[in-house]
Amino acid sequence: MPDTALCAAVLDKIKEQIERTDHMIGLVPAERRDWKPQAGDWTTEELVGHLVDCISGFCAVFLAAEPERLAHFAKLREIPGSIEIFRSHIEEGFALLTDADLARRVPTVFVAQGETILTLLLGNLEHLINHKHQLFAYLKQMGVAVATPDLYRFRA
Repeated sequence: MPDTALCAAVLDKIKEQIERTDHMIGLVPAERRDWKPQAGDWTTEELVGHLVDCISGFCAVFLAAEPERLAHFAKLREIPGSIEIFRSHIEEGFALLTDADLARRVPTVFVAQGETILTLLLGNLEHLINHKHQLFAYLKQMGVAVATPDLYRFRA
């Protein structure tokens, strides 16, 4: 049986970050969707849209890693973004990976010789976390009562 302990750990962290992101999106007051901290910044609605795009980035990694088995992931570009749809596709993608696959290189538009699947997943995770924190800062500036537990899942 192939080893998948590392894949499971990475998936768990991605799911945690998606859950916390989704939680904070739910805290945005409906009347503040077009709010932005200052001129030139994204509105809250634009930031939320970008967060959904960040989550979809994981699906793009899986499509590049398994273009035949996950060819149906290409259709995700044609539908309106949904965190739940992307979350289920991310789980589907991880179900096909073993820990050894994480070291496999996949060509990207930025690096012709490719990046490892793990590097691509971690890069997407970093991108999501950075913008999740941006949303946290927006919420604080709007006066929404958010605190550290909104950002992180604490383990007992």
